[in-house]
Amino acid sequence: MGVQISGIVERTPLEIESLAGKTTAIDAYNTLYQFLSSIRQPDGTPLMDVAGRVTSHLSGLFYRTSKFIEVGIMPVFVFDGKPPAFKNVTLEKREQIKSEAEKKLEEALTKGDVEQARKAAQATSRLTKEMVVEAKNLLDLMGIPVVQAPSEAEAQAAHMTKRGDAFATASQDYDSLLFGSPKLIRNLTITGRKKLPNKETYTEVKPELIDLKKTLESLGLPQEKLIMLGILIGTDFNNGGVKGIGPKKALQLLQAKSVDAILTEIDFSPYDPQMILDFFLNPPVNDDYEIRWKKPDEEGIKRMMIDEHSFSEERVARVIGAITKKSPSGQKRLGSWLK
Repeated sequence: MGVQISGIVERTPLEIESLAGKTTAIDAYNTLYQFLSSIRQPDGTPLMDVAGRVTSHLSGLFYRTSKFIEVGIMPVFVFDGKPPAFKNVTLEKREQIKSEAEKKLEEALTKGDVEQARKAAQATSRLTKEMVVEAKNLLDLMGIPVVQAPSEAEAQAAHMTKRGDAFATASQDYDSLLFGSPKLIRNLTITGRKKLPNKETYTEVKPELIDLKKTLESLGLPQEKLIMLGILIGTDFNNGGVKGIGPKKALQLLQAKSVDAILTEIDFSPYDPQMILDFFLNPPVNDDYEIRWKKPDEEGIKRMMIDEHSFSEERVARVIGAITKKSPSGQKRLGSWLK
């Protein structure tokens, strides 16, 4: 979900080929949830293997990431760790939304309403611990590095980008900007045609680059006020923000008032805005990481994708051939503690 500031940030269209040779720190959970939501059968049912296990996340991860490698992108996937305690309220609300969507799905299926079932099914996506382990195993077999964040993946990815170990972070959410990532790439994993909600029409979706420095300059805000803007309209840590305040009103307030004045004058209950602000400014991050690309394990990929999960032998073999030729194996970038 993340902070919704799309209407006030400057974005530059990006050709995916321009990222060739660049390390991109990808928010893994954000990406996997996209796949779980979008890679589904016409009735909304997720992809499954012959044993009935969900494979939407593996399909998206395998085929989309192979495209990155083919054009020369050097991906590294960053996984979430333990969320801060004050995120629990948001997580509980998300679970409630999923439960309500499951009821709507059951009702739609009972009525035979395929379209409503498909819409409801997309909101029921759950990323299980088993799926996360599978995703990490697949990436390792593909020779792609994984970094485990101690807490929020976007904070870790932003940290890696600030240190120069990645060119940019990649996520659909804007939270990386609040964590101080110099560059954010959106739409990296959903390029192409995208169906508009509740319509039978499609729009062209292309990657876009958001530069933090240019964004702050265009808004006339320092980093601390950008974070405060996010808190006013709602982040992953204070779902919904302050009632009646949207991005434009929040921007006006912060252009006229100090952060201290905002904290004093506005009621953020039941959340503690100072705690959230401090978390964005100083999140838990890991300096002890290594980014190293390896040669793909061809037999291991075949065992996992074909033997275990029933993927097409022909398609998997074709992808293996492509990524083996283009793999950046042998290249590495290290956390500064090893430099």
